[in-house]
Amino acid sequence: MPNPLLTVPPMTLTVVALFVLTYVGMALGRFPGLRIDRTGIALVAAILLLAIGALESGQVTEAIDFPTLFILFGLMVLSAQYAASGFYDWCALRVAQAARSPARLLAVTVAVGGGLSAVLANDVVVFAMTPMLCVGLLARRLDPRPYLIALAGAANAGSAATVIGNPQNILIGQLGHLDFWRFLAVCGVPALVGLVAVYAVVWLAWRGRFGEPDDGAAGQGGAEPVTLDRAQLGKAVVATLALLGLFTTDLPHEIGVLLVAGAMLISRRLASRGMLGMVDWHLLVLFAALFAINHALKLTGLPAEFVSGLEAAGWLPDRLAVMTPLALAASNSIGNVPAVILLLAAWPSPPEGALYGLAVLSTLAGNLLIPGSLANIIVVERAAASGVQLGFLEHARCGIPMTLLSMGFAVLWLWGTGWMRLS
Repeated sequence: MPNPLLTVPPMTLTVVALFVLTYVGMALGRFPGLRIDRTGIALVAAILLLAIGALESGQVTEAIDFPTLFILFGLMVLSAQYAASGFYDWCALRVAQAARSPARLLAVTVAVGGGLSAVLANDVVVFAMTPMLCVGLLARRLDPRPYLIALAGAANAGSAATVIGNPQNILIGQLGHLDFWRFLAVCGVPALVGLVAVYAVVWLAWRGRFGEPDDGAAGQGGAEPVTLDRAQLGKAVVATLALLGLFTTDLPHEIGVLLVAGAMLISRRLASRGMLGMVDWHLLVLFAALFAINHALKLTGLPAEFVSGLEAAGWLPDRLAVMTPLALAASNSIGNVPAVILLLAAWPSPPEGALYGLAVLSTLAGNLLIPGSLANIIVVERAAASGVQLGFLEHARCGIPMTLLSMGFAVLWLWGTGWMRLS
């Protein structure tokens, strides 16, 4: 019997090999012995695909979803305006100092992290808030770890509410041309319940172990005073309200976001170079490279054959019985952003209800383990730089129950409202 591999073109085998290596890298975060990260892995793979002729320059341009990148870029510029005003540092420090009891402090952390992430993208929020939150909590002699878990969990859960809350939602919204306010109506309730689950689980898991707050140290020691530039903050708030207003019009989302970003770059006090320096170019490059890699695989015809096989077997993820375990497994192996990019590349025309389900479930699934979302990874890395070590098991003890609770409600909500069928 002939070996089936011998009938597969060598170019296809090479593309598949590079594709598999890329997503193994997404799961591991880096390759042992090397200091190349997820972005570097994806970029090198895309370069190799160009070099061997699996992709041409024009095909790379065709593969990249520029509207999605434009929205990401624009939101990063808007967020840079908030950061330049001192808003994130001010929020983090006020959160750390405001409430006397750990229960109230935890509630404020969840509310602020989740609320900001719904509008300003979760990765940016946790990147900006984590260091100052650590400093403020340590100054009060509180253990920062439960609050960091709550911040990451709330940022993920809160971001599930809107089409601009996180990178995967932006991509899903662009593919499905989803309306901002309709998305909020469908996904807002599961996101809110997710925030409640984050608070309840962290409080129960860490009850009695938060540390004894030193209120006398709340305004001194460790944490430097934060100056809030109210004029620049006012500009950011007006821009955010204008953006939400633009979402009510027929103007494409990417154009509205870019208009707001352009307005932010026009300033007497803030240099555009500094604003652009706050943009997460690594994330934009990661998206572009993954778009190219997935397109190379698509050109082999294998994804179309795979989707046809799933459809014939009745296993398309347009049902909750398939979508839920798929989102949970994929998000916590290769990460929810790469998982969504990969799934949408192989499944180009999902129904509207499945898009809402994918957005909510893949985002909430990211709370399970640290590698599940970029927000988790950012919190852990930024906390370590501030002298706070958040371990894998410490996070998992809270991440697993908060994820199962929030996803369980999301499944019931999507089924009960008729957006997706169970099986």
